[in-house]
Amino acid sequence: MIPALDFSGLKSAQWWQFAVRFFLGGAITVCTGLISRHFGPVVGGLFLSFPAIFPATATLIARQETLKKRKAGISDRTRGRKAAALDAAGAVFGGWGMVVFGCVAWLTLDSHPMALALALAAVLWLIVSASLWWVHRHRGR
Repeated sequence: MIPALDFSGLKSAQWWQFAVRFFLGGAITVCTGLISRHFGPVVGGLFLSFPAIFPATATLIARQETLKKRKAGISDRTRGRKAAALDAAGAVFGGWGMVVFGCVAWLTLDSHPMALALALAAVLWLIVSASLWWVHRHRGR
């Protein structure tokens, strides 16, 4: 699967799907803030690598794929679970990229200009995330 933008799903999305994403994303953000307040910004910052809307997105993807199969007369949840697992893999790769971004920013912001430090962190985020995706896609070939 090659990453691509596809806005066609917005037409078929229902309002409650956006509400679920908003609620769960907000709840995770609040939890991260509470962790940061209790354990400090360094520990709280580690939790920022968790994609806040991932739980809602994975649930909605699995449901949507299962419904597609059901409409086609197939009673199988495997496709929905596999689609959610693929999304989870992408979230993990992006999460590791965010951990690298956070570490690089933490180590360089005091000693380098902010724009340079953040640009370096962003480039390394992209390299790490894309490399993990590439390795995942090409393993076993």
